[in-house]
Amino acid sequence: MREEVLGRDYVARATAPRTPAHAELQRFVTEVAWGTWARGVLERRDRSLLTLGITAALGRMEEFELHLRGATNNGISDEELDEVILHIGVYAGVPAALAARRALDRSRDDSQT
Repeated sequence: MREEVLGRDYVARATAPRTPAHAELQRFVTEVAWGTWARGVLERRDRSLLTLGITAALGRMEEFELHLRGATNNGISDEELDEVILHIGVYAGVPAALAARRALDRSRDDSQT
């Protein structure tokens, strides 16, 4: 599931064992976090939307940027991403929306180069 959403190359880099502790953390992330994604109750695109909102609300912009890629892979359009940013502003606050907007703009700039 992790590879399908984020891409094989990213997951290979993220999970490459650096230390035993790193390997254990990556095993935990894959089994627990991505195991939740694999439950099948919610569609992947719904999980992407939730993850974007939660990571933005928590101010976890590195994770937000990572999950922008997953959201695109899960069929979420640019227009929907713009709407997500507005929704974040209402429920998580303007600073969170501005940070998310900057992250989205960076990801769009990166995809055009």
